[in-house]
This record gives sequence, structure tokens and C-alpha cells, in this order.
Amino acid sequence: MTAPTTTAAREGGRWIEQWDPEDETFWREKGERIATRNLVFSILSEHIGFSIWSLWSVMVLFMGPEYGVDAAGKFFLVAMPTLVGGILRVPYTFAVARFGGRNWTIISAATLLVPAVAAAVVMEPGTSYTTFMVVAALTGVGGGNFASSMTNINSFYPLRKKGWALGLNAGGGNIGVPVIQLIGLLVIGTAGAAHPRLVLAVYIPLIVVAAVLSALFMDNLAPVRNDSGAAKEAARDAHTWIMSLLYIGTFGSFIGYSFAFGLVLQNQFDRTPLQAASLTFIGPLLGSLIRPVGGRLADAHGGAKITLWNFAAMAAATLVVVYASAQKSLPVFLTGFIALFVLSGLGNGATFKMIPGIFQAKALARGLAGEEAASYGRRLSGAAMGLIGAVGALGGLGINLVFRESFARAHSGTPAFVSFLAFYAVCSAVTWAVYLRGTRPASAPAPGAEPDTHDPRPERQPAYADV
Repeated sequence: MTAPTTTAAREGGRWIEQWDPEDETFWREKGERIATRNLVFSILSEHIGFSIWSLWSVMVLFMGPEYGVDAAGKFFLVAMPTLVGGILRVPYTFAVARFGGRNWTIISAATLLVPAVAAAVVMEPGTSYTTFMVVAALTGVGGGNFASSMTNINSFYPLRKKGWALGLNAGGGNIGVPVIQLIGLLVIGTAGAAHPRLVLAVYIPLIVVAAVLSALFMDNLAPVRNDSGAAKEAARDAHTWIMSLLYIGTFGSFIGYSFAFGLVLQNQFDRTPLQAASLTFIGPLLGSLIRPVGGRLADAHGGAKITLWNFAAMAAATLVVVYASAQKSLPVFLTGFIALFVLSGLGNGATFKMIPGIFQAKALARGLAGEEAASYGRRLSGAAMGLIGAVGALGGLGINLVFRESFARAHSGTPAFVSFLAFYAVCSAVTWAVYLRGTRPASAPAPGAEPDTHDPRPERQPAYADV
């Protein structure tokens, strides 16, 4: 094993030529320290990326009648970054192996300057709605950061610690949503709703700081290579798309609700921009903070079990929201809606932990063992994460479009919440049917024995209940 080195053969700075986190001696003596350093600065960059991605959930609160944008138009504005961010997560996933985790973090962080500066230029009455839509779409680059960051950190950590590490990385990123909403609240509460550019004045310098710190303290992993075969294999695997569905239910809910919360409060409960801003940050904040706990629980008890119970709890919280929405009870609505945020964050950590566990279980079912099984799991799970993250983010787009339709037709969010309740029921059923019903422990074949290739249910062989 070697420490990070700079080589003439590689452009772009710090490269680690050998990396084996499953080797406990290497991990204890060197690997954990290096991985932790990269995790810290990955969280910082991803945090700011999430803030820029959710920028328009804040900007719409500054857009009074003088902007000439109605409620339906605002829902479209906050949906556009979700669409672009979801699409960008696929190429961002593979950019890590193409350019190096450190190098791509620098590039992706610096790219955030484009939507931030553009928003500072156009954010004033009289700007056309088309211009607003284009600039909102640009903030989608912040959503792409999540995929590259998670793929990168997944490569640094051993399987036994991935749930906690990925939970910290994602939770630290997710918390960028409530932080920018708090900054928006501070600006509205002090300078007033006529000064949205003050929000950008905070973030433009922070973007530069994140890019510089990534250059100074992060590393590239040379063993991580672009593998088009892994991408194709992951895309053909049914579990990639099953997990995408479940991730729509957890992360799609988190990001969709985060972007729409302020608009729902304004349109259903007639809150002013300041009143809405004073509440919108609470749910995303709690959901972000609890995400690492979901990963830790999944490490200890299995991601499938935690995910199943989490979806059941989300359905129960949605019933509370449906009741409060129909009764127009703001206190009960806030209780149920904030519970949804907390549970979506918990589910994010548990569901994402399932991904490396699933492919590790498949490796064992194939008769692989040791580093060979770990390498297979890293290869496939890294590729699958990009696809799953992209589809999950598009779930946020769906939530905003459903809200738009619900308010346009019924002037209420109640029909939207009823549809979300039905979706959580579907997610619960899928989790139980695929990963918990009838699973049986997987074991490697005895030395010298051939793997069992005659199991009539090959995809049910791995111990998915333990993922």
C-alpha cells in the first residue's frame, strides 16, 4: 500500500495508486485517516452543491406580484432544477473514474459559480419567465454533485462502514437545503423581500472556498477506473431499477418536499413569504441530520428491514398530513409534514446503504470471496449509484408536478398527498416482496466446490435481508 503520491504520468495532482480498505491493517494504519479527510471536504463541496440546487426554492419566496409569476409558474421553477440535476447525476457518476475524485470535485464545485452569478444578474422584476426558467435549470449542476460525491466516497470506505460514511456524506450535503433557506429567512427578515441578491453574495465566495479546499486536501484513487461494462451490467440488473423506485420514495420525497414546502404553505395556508420562510427550513434540517442515523441503523440491522418499517411510518405520517390538509389545521399539518421529512431522511440513509450490500450479496452468491467479492461489489454498486441517484432525484420533479396539478385543479394539496400515500404503500410492498420475503442466507461454496448454478431462483439466493 502506498500513501498519496504525485506522479509525472498523471496530470491533475494527488493520486493514490493502491487502495484496499477491506484490509484491516491498511485501514487502521493509513486508510481511515485518508478516507476521513476526503469525506470532510467532499461533504463541504456537496453541501454547497445542494444549496445551489435548492436556490430557487428560496428565490420564489422573494418573487412578489411585481414579478408576474403565479403559483403554477413557481412550482415549475422549483421543478426545473430537479429535472436537470437528476439527468446530470448519470454523467457525474462516471466523471469520478474519468477525471479522479479530487479533480472532479474541484471542477463540479467551480461550476456552481455559473448558476449563482446568473441568478444574481437576473433576479429582479421585469425579467422574462423564460429567462428565470433557464437560470433555474442551470442550478441543476448542484444536484449532479451528489452522484459524483457519493460514488467517490463509496470507493474510499470498506463495506462495514459504508452506511455511516455515505450517510454522513449525503446528510452533510442534504443539510445545504435548510441552510440556504435559513439564509433566505435571514435576508427577508432583515433586509426585506426586495433584496434576493444578498443570498448570492453569501454563496459566491463559499463556492470559491470549497473548490480551493478540495484542491488542497482531497485525493484521486487510481484503482477507480471508468468501466463501461459495469455501467451496462448495472443497467441490466433488475435490482438497480427496484432500488431506483425505493429511492424515489425516500430521496425523491426529501428533495421534492424541500423545494415545494414554502409554496405549499403560501398557497394552502396563506402564509406570507416571511412566515413561510420561517418554517420551511425545519423539515429539511431534521431530515438531513437524521440521514447518517439511517445509515448506522442499516449497518446494524439491515437496510431492507429499516427501509420497510420506514415506508410504513411515512404512510402513517402522510395520513396525518391528509387529515390536516383537509381540515386546514396548520399545527397538525406541520407535525405530519415534518415527520415526513425526518422519515425521508432516515430512509435515505437506509436505502442507499442497501446498494453496496445487494451487490456484495450477489458476489457471494456467485461463489466469489474476499477481495474478489469486494471488488465486484464496489464495481457494480458504484455504477448503480449514479443511475439510482438520478431516478431518485427525478422523483422530486414528480412531487412538484403533482403539487402543481393538485393546486390547479382542487386548490388544495390534499389530492397530492393521497397519491403520495398510495406510492409509499407500493414501496413497502416491493421492499418486503423482493428483499425480505423468503430470503435465505447466502454462503460461499466449500473450497474446491463449484458454485451452485441450478437454483431456480438465482436472484433470491443472496441474503438480501442483511443488506
